[in-house]
Amino acid sequence: MSCRVLIFAHVLSVLWTPLLLARDIHVDPKSGDDSSVNGPVKTIRQAIRLARPGDTIHLLPIVYRESANFYGKRGEEGNPITLDGHGATLEGSDPLDPKQWREVESGLFRCDDLLPYLDDAIIGRWFLLWNGRMSHMGRTLKGPSAALKQSGDLKPGEWTFVKDAKRKMPKRLQIAGAFYVKLLPGQELADANIFVPSRAAGVQFDARGENKNSHLVIRNLTSTHVYNDGFNIHGNCEDVLFENIRAIECGDDGISAHESAQYRVNGFVSIGNSTGICDTGASETSYNRVFIRDCLGFDLYFLNTGRHSITNAVVLSSAVHALRVVGDEQVDQPCRLKMDNVYIRRITNESNVRLYDNSALDARRVTFLGLNILGIGGEARLHDSIIAGVPALTKIPVTYDYITTLTKTRGPLRPEITLWRGMRWTADRNLYDIASLRSDNARYSTKIFSKFQLQTGQDVHSQWANLTEHNSSAGADLKALTTLLSLNASDVSIHSDSATTNATPGTKDKE
Repeated sequence: MSCRVLIFAHVLSVLWTPLLLARDIHVDPKSGDDSSVNGPVKTIRQAIRLARPGDTIHLLPIVYRESANFYGKRGEEGNPITLDGHGATLEGSDPLDPKQWREVESGLFRCDDLLPYLDDAIIGRWFLLWNGRMSHMGRTLKGPSAALKQSGDLKPGEWTFVKDAKRKMPKRLQIAGAFYVKLLPGQELADANIFVPSRAAGVQFDARGENKNSHLVIRNLTSTHVYNDGFNIHGNCEDVLFENIRAIECGDDGISAHESAQYRVNGFVSIGNSTGICDTGASETSYNRVFIRDCLGFDLYFLNTGRHSITNAVVLSSAVHALRVVGDEQVDQPCRLKMDNVYIRRITNESNVRLYDNSALDARRVTFLGLNILGIGGEARLHDSIIAGVPALTKIPVTYDYITTLTKTRGPLRPEITLWRGMRWTADRNLYDIASLRSDNARYSTKIFSKFQLQTGQDVHSQWANLTEHNSSAGADLKALTTLLSLNASDVSIHSDSATTNATPGTKDKE
């Protein structure tokens, strides 16, 4: 055999070896065995432990009462480890166990050891599922929160937590206390249909120091009813792709990047969470095909020194804060957010897009309806976009108790743009249908908009016009967002005893 043939054969063996070694690992909670080397395993945890570069973990399209935790898990470039949910749901709650509770008076039940670890942050995010509906008691960690009630003040269908400050705990932030639930007199706790969030996240990444999560793909997966984030990404993380994922009714963020995490998301639905997306630290993230609605604290929240982008997104804004970009003190490292083809429509009480010092927003083809723009500091670039009002709403199209307690019937929202001194505003080819525009101490109306254009040199080709009378190519391309907009009418609810189908944005779920 010639030397050339030997070399060619060796090259082929190197190229094909990873493919030949790649395995399919199946997870079946009923028939799987974690000690098996050939058949399906029982737990997601064991499947992740076994997975090597090129392997694919396959879940069934059922509900798993388990988290998918990645701690320093690495694939290889071009040869990732893949977790394919095939429409599976990672359910974060479990049925309340009556054996953990004792009745302290008629209809009032107490539990002293509900979770092995509690801190103030967990209590700030806490909820119970009561007859399938989240009960926040008017509270969320990243928004205004009602005070916890005293146990004696509870009404049937309510819960509270009473801290025990005298009890010493082994860890610095750990707290002690008791949970209480109030039932109708004579009702049995086992018949109350209460579920308790017992897992922190659906998908959890954490890798510190030299450890790293890298070359991973997570797709076709729903996380729901966890007390923290649906997808909680911490530590060193690079070359990670999330595809067609959903976070439904989680205690804090739908998805959240921390520290130096780097990942891409293609297809994300976030519904009924405290925050739709919240990225912090020096993380770098990109989101494409996003649908967000029914959030509580924030719809979109970016802070610190990261770089982020959102393209092809629809946000039906009901959180207390719609969009906030907040930088740190490092002037040379602002928090950057790019937006392209994004539609955000306010559907409840008044809110705003708020930009702070050392932040940079670069927005193109965006539509902001019913949202004030408040530039406290930093830089904003706005082109080919629409800022306009929304009509009056006579019926609030949301059902979460936290939102309804903050929502009032109101008239049309005609937004204002307010730019503080030092705010750098670069804009053109926009359409404004707003109440006023204020730059430093000067306020402009439609009649003197030309004066603003002349004095600032900005918005030279922008127009201040009535949207009902003006045909413009500005704003988000609604035809390109048709699939995402249709999700508002889809059945996207999650039930802890039901299976779900593929989580591709734009497809209707089946029970």
